[in-house]
Amino acid sequence: MSNTRKDPCKANACRIQACLNENHYQEDKCLDVLEAMRQCCLKWHKESLCCSGIDLEKSYKPEASKGQQNPTGKSHK
Repeated sequence: MSNTRKDPCKANACRIQACLNENHYQEDKCLDVLEAMRQCCLKWHKESLCCSGIDLEKSYKPEASKGQQNPTGKSHK
């Protein structure tokens, strides 16, 4: 990546830091921003230095790994 190009996932990384700071580093309070970062990294992992520590295989949204459940526990169909 060129030094003159902006990192495409840097804004997401900043949002993660802000969310964690605001929530006393409780990761479960920042799942939306963590998942947004993962989605960015799925697209830009070859270009973004911010993606080096992101597990692209792990969804941060629990419902994504449980068949898209809504808050009532019923699956969306």
